[in-house]
Amino acid sequence: MHTDVPLLAVMAALFLAALVTPPAARADDLAGLAAKTARFAPTDLTGDLASLSAGDRNALAKLVEAAKLMDRIYLRQMWSGAEEMLAKLRADGTPLGKARLRYFQINMGPFSRLDHGESFVPGAPPKPPEGANYYPPGMTKDEFNRWAGSLTPEGRADATGFFHVIRRDAKGGLTAVPFAQEYRELLEPAAALLREAAGLTDNPSLKRYLTLRADAFLSNDYYASDVAWMELDSPLDVTIGPYEVYMDELFNYKAAFEAYVTVRNEAETRKLAVFSSRLQDVENNLPIDPAYRNPQLGASAPIRVVDEVFTGGEARAGVQTAAFNLPNDERVVSEKGSKRVMLKNVQEAKFDKVLRPIAAVALHPSQRGRIAFEPFFTHILAHELMHGLGPHAITVAGRQTTVRQEMKELSSAFEEAKADISGLWMLQHLIDAGEVPRETEEPMYITFLAGVFRSVRFGINEAHGRGMALQFNYLEDRGAFVYDEPSGTYRVDVATIKPAVRDLTAAIMTIQAKGDYEAAREMLATRAVIRPRMQQVLDRLGAIPVDIAPRFPQGGE
Repeated sequence: MHTDVPLLAVMAALFLAALVTPPAARADDLAGLAAKTARFAPTDLTGDLASLSAGDRNALAKLVEAAKLMDRIYLRQMWSGAEEMLAKLRADGTPLGKARLRYFQINMGPFSRLDHGESFVPGAPPKPPEGANYYPPGMTKDEFNRWAGSLTPEGRADATGFFHVIRRDAKGGLTAVPFAQEYRELLEPAAALLREAAGLTDNPSLKRYLTLRADAFLSNDYYASDVAWMELDSPLDVTIGPYEVYMDELFNYKAAFEAYVTVRNEAETRKLAVFSSRLQDVENNLPIDPAYRNPQLGASAPIRVVDEVFTGGEARAGVQTAAFNLPNDERVVSEKGSKRVMLKNVQEAKFDKVLRPIAAVALHPSQRGRIAFEPFFTHILAHELMHGLGPHAITVAGRQTTVRQEMKELSSAFEEAKADISGLWMLQHLIDAGEVPRETEEPMYITFLAGVFRSVRFGINEAHGRGMALQFNYLEDRGAFVYDEPSGTYRVDVATIKPAVRDLTAAIMTIQAKGDYEAAREMLATRAVIRPRMQQVLDRLGAIPVDIAPRFPQGGE
C-alpha cells in the first residue's frame, strides 16, 4: 500500500490529555496538537546489521541520504506550499512552532491524516488538494477526461500513467510533464547517490537494481529497474522511487516517491517461502467465474521478510506501512508477478503497542486471549499476496483496460478491501488443504476482528480504513461478527464467517473483473460507514495509540 527530530518533551498534563479522543486542534492549540501527536507511539526501529558486508554497510549510508531526498520530492507532490512551510516551521523555536513541526513530520505535511485531512498549520488549505500537486489548480475531472480522450494512445498512456504530472502549457491547455523533468533537481543527486551505493556493494543483484533505478530517475522509464527489483536478492534490501497512488484522490493515477531501506530477516523469509509455491493453486480456486481467473501468473512471486532501518517520502507519512506488494506497473505484474515485502519490526511494534490493547477493550472476554502475533503477521502476508491475484488487466466493452483505471478514485479503497477479505479466504483455503495448521483458524479470525478496529481508527477517508469498514459491516450483517450488548464488545462466529468471507471475496472480485464502477461506488457508499455500535467501541479506545511514530537510530536519528 508511511520525522527527523526527537519527540517533544510533553508535560504530564498534556500526556493525560492524549488519553481521550483528541479534540480538533486549532492552529494555536498546543494541548490539542500534543494530544494528536500522542496518538503515535514513539518507537525505535532497528535491524541486524551483522549480516551486512563491509561494502553494504558503506552503501547503507548513501541509501539513507537518497531516502532523505524522497522526503523533499514527496512534499512537492503532496502540496505546492509544503516545502516552504516546513522551512518556516524549522525556523520557529517557540513551543507551538515545535509542536507543529513534530506533527508535520509525522504526517509528512500540514494535514492531519487521522482527522479527515484537516490542516493544523496556518497558511495551509483546509484540506489537502484532491489531486495533490499532480494536477494544475482548478482542473476538473471533465477537463482532464476530454483532454486525455483527444490524445494519441501513447499520449493517453502518459496522461493516465504513474510517472507524469499534469501542468498548464503556455496557452492554458493541459500537458503531461515527466517526473524526470519536474523533479530533476532532486532526482539527479538521488541518482548519483544510488550509483555511489552501487559502487560500494558487493552484491550483484543490488548493484544492478541501484544502477537501473538511477537510470530510471533520469529517463522516466521504470520498467527495467522494476524487473531488477523483482530479482533483487540481497541482505541489504532497498525499495526506492515512485510507487503508490493513494495520494491521487482524483484518479489514483499518479505515483508518490518513497523509500524503504531494510535488512533481510533470513529465518522468517525461509519460513514463508512455501506461500509462493501455492499462488497458482489459490488463483485457480478463487470463488469467481473461471473466466476472470489468471491461468498463468507471472513466474516470480518472491516474499521477503525484512526489518526497517530507514524510510523516506510517502513511507514516512502518518500510519506506517506494515507490508507492501510491488511493483504496481501492470506490465511487470503480468510478466514477472509481484514481490511481497513484510516489515517485521514494524508489525511487531504495531501488535504490541496497538493491537493487544485494542483487543482488551473491543473483543468479548471469551475471545480476548485468542489473539496472536503469528496470524496477524500471516494475514498481512496473505493481504499482500492477494494484491497480485485476481483481476488486474481486464476487458470492458471490448477494450483492454485495467481495474485501476476503471475504478478511478475508488480503486485504492476497493482494492484494499479485496486484499483483506480474500487474504482471509486464501488462508482458509490453505488450512483446508493442510498447508496451514488447523489450530490457527479461530485465532486468525479473532485477530482479524481486533485488526478491524485498528484499521478503522485510521479514518474511513483513508483507503485501508474505508475498505475495512466495508468488510466489517458486511460481516456483521451476515452474523459473522456478533455484538454483545451487556459487555459492549464483539465476538466472531467462526462457523458463519467462513462462507461470508468467501461470498464477499467473490462479490468484490467480480465487480473488479467487470470494471463496474457504479457497483463499487454503491458498495462503498452503503457499507464503508461507521455505524453507531462500532462508534461506541471506537469511543472507548481513546487511551490506546493509533499507530507508531518510528525513529531510526541506525539511520542517524
